[in-house]
Amino acid sequence: MRGLKSLLVPFAAMALLGAGAAHAAEPVPIRVGWIVPVTNLGSILFAKEGIAKNNGKTYKYEATHYQGTTLEINALATGELDMGLLSYTSLPLAIENAHLNDLRVIIDESEDGYHGGYSTEYFVRADSDIKKVSDLKGKVVATNAIGSAVGLTMRVELLKHGINPKSDVNIVEAPFPTMKTMLLSGKADLVPSALPFSTDPELRSKGRVLFTERDAMGGPSDLVFWVARKSFLDKHRAAVLDFMADYLRAVHFYLDPKNREEAVQIAAHFTKLPTKVFQSYLFTSKDIYRVPDGVPQASILQSNIDTLYKYGQIDKKIDIAPYVDASLIKEAGARLKK
Repeated sequence: MRGLKSLLVPFAAMALLGAGAAHAAEPVPIRVGWIVPVTNLGSILFAKEGIAKNNGKTYKYEATHYQGTTLEINALATGELDMGLLSYTSLPLAIENAHLNDLRVIIDESEDGYHGGYSTEYFVRADSDIKKVSDLKGKVVATNAIGSAVGLTMRVELLKHGINPKSDVNIVEAPFPTMKTMLLSGKADLVPSALPFSTDPELRSKGRVLFTERDAMGGPSDLVFWVARKSFLDKHRAAVLDFMADYLRAVHFYLDPKNREEAVQIAAHFTKLPTKVFQSYLFTSKDIYRVPDGVPQASILQSNIDTLYKYGQIDKKIDIAPYVDASLIKEAGARLKK
């Protein structure tokens, strides 16, 4: 019996080690958020079979839709999201209001009005007597979410033309898909519209662009970028690097002109919209500018935040440098070149 026990001990130890190794090998959940379908790549990131070589192995990708970037701040704070999609307007709110001082900008996804790319448009009705921004005084204006990029950009443009957003207009919230109806039904006098919704023929024929985000910001803006908390990045660095390598593979697939027809089909399938909605612009120079290497554009982001401070949309001037970590995406990019 003593001999049997002595044989069982190492087998038991090996079994425990095996169980521990299996547990350690479980994929790390990476829960991300997105706002606008297709325009935000997170929605269709791994729709192409075979791109995500590490998904389900070292990490598990889980994407969730949010109405606006500001709503993702709460999710990051409570641990419901591991990576959030923020903008130059919501990042200061996350730092100053939610006190998420450990947030790091790790991937730059897209820029508004950069290199001639698309800029978010703000529509009034074509038959409206609103001819200039100052005519919006006393009107109803819409945003997708209070504090969102389109919302604060609109506020900046109003302030530039002498309109107090707090007292001179009535601001209402509505999802992007309903903006056209809000405008044409008279429930709002000004609405923002982002791709793909802004390509709607009825909106373009019955609506008129009063200004763009580039007009308001005086140049390109860091439209959306991926953030994560430093504790998550430090704890799961290897899995995050694998995810980022797959992210870049997906970006390169979508930006490659030879894949465009397939990309349009993916977009149409995901949104259940006709392919013609996307054929005129998606992944072309008419689309928003998508950052091919994903490296954060810190200088553009800093300029945008300085503009928000100048027009009183944030209380403190923020130095963005401590919140930007480009090392991970650069390392992932170098891995793909080997």
